[in-house]
Amino acid sequence: MSLFGEIASRNFSLYAQWWGLTSIILLIALGILSLASNIAFAIVGWIIAFVLFFVEVPLCIKFCPTSPRFDGFIATFENSYLRSGLYFAFCIIMFLSTTINRTLLLVPAVTLMLAFICYGIAAVKQQPHASTRILGGTGVDGVV
Repeated sequence: MSLFGEIASRNFSLYAQWWGLTSIILLIALGILSLASNIAFAIVGWIIAFVLFFVEVPLCIKFCPTSPRFDGFIATFENSYLRSGLYFAFCIIMFLSTTINRTLLLVPAVTLMLAFICYGIAAVKQQPHASTRILGGTGVDGVV
């Protein structure tokens, strides 16, 4: 299935995954830009991006040498409820960065919130988890 087919699928876990990937890119890029003004949350943003990279990109667990303990931690986030909780926690952490200084880190906080909302909708609608084929996932062919 193509990218447009995934968008038309109305599977909110796919939408959440795309918001998560957008968050990863923004956390890294805007963390670099706000490093001088908000160093603590810039580093926290990089750590969040690292964790989300392994949660959202299925090929990473297969190709990157990680410990069984880390693999188990990442595997706990296979259902939409737990992913929603993970994104909610990360969203709150990044929104707390505004207490120190209002920087561009507010933008990834919003995208993390959108991913949290999409995973929450997928959980409530009991949609099966699907991940985009572009990044080595299953797509929605076998899910719908």
